[in-house]
Amino acid sequence: MAGDSILLAAVSLLSACQQGFFAKMVGSSRMKHKIMPPAVNGPPEFERTFRAQQNCVEFYPVFLVALWTAGLFLSQELASLLGFFYIFARHRYFFGYAESAKGRIPGFYMSLIALFCLLVMAIAGITNGVLDKYLDINMLKKIRRMF
Repeated sequence: MAGDSILLAAVSLLSACQQGFFAKMVGSSRMKHKIMPPAVNGPPEFERTFRAQQNCVEFYPVFLVALWTAGLFLSQELASLLGFFYIFARHRYFFGYAESAKGRIPGFYMSLIALFCLLVMAIAGITNGVLDKYLDINMLKKIRRMF
């Protein structure tokens, strides 16, 4: 059974490593600028790095739930591909934001697109599952027959 979700697990593990790396970058910025926890104020470079990491943390639960729901109920392969795209987008977001506030925008929009697609997939998969289980209507099978 675990093998059935290997791609989702791989994307999840990679994203967890990315979150850890972002946290390390904040720690390095704290040391560089001599900012002791729990302080979050300092030079703009530190504040941007800190906010970038916090924003990534804030979106992380939404990403994981959408990734796994879309993957388990619709398509593991497509959800994993979108998950890799999300990780790439968050990388662009983090490093863009660390450079300048405007630098975050391309990565932010890219990550929103990935999240939106994952959420649509999750909703479609759950809707199909409910229809199939309780009304014996499998929309995915009907769509596949059309093509």
